[in-house]
Amino acid sequence: MASYFDEHGCNPLPRGEAPDDYLHFARLILHGGYWQGMQMEYSHLFGEKPPPPASKTFVNTLKTSKVTENAGQCAVCLKEWVKGDFNTLPCKHRFHPSCIIPWLEKTNSCPMCRHELPTDDEDYEEYKRQKKRQSDREAEIKMLHNSMFS
Repeated sequence: MASYFDEHGCNPLPRGEAPDDYLHFARLILHGGYWQGMQMEYSHLFGEKPPPPASKTFVNTLKTSKVTENAGQCAVCLKEWVKGDFNTLPCKHRFHPSCIIPWLEKTNSCPMCRHELPTDDEDYEEYKRQKKRQSDREAEIKMLHNSMFS
């Protein structure tokens, strides 16, 4: 028989350490979907903490390409493109590797369009899934309403 900690994928607290009750309460609200009923946002649940950095796996596997023409400029450093390497994000914006890597180590979004990238923070990823479910539900309700009353 597996232990409680093995079943739930967690570890017991080290000796002398107390549980973070506020964090557990925030997770209950987030995972239970109660934040929607109370019209709470991520900032209400986790304070004014900024969004987490992009996933290390994502940053390490970022697509690198070569610049072949001198057209445009990097949106971070504003230098003109010169022949060399650049990184392209999924939103198709491209940046110098020396510019975008430090940016993604601080935040999980494109500096141009704010397209959100994957993170290693499970709570933030759950928040994004809940938000997407909510917008999908609202779109479905609107579609049903329009199909009934149009």
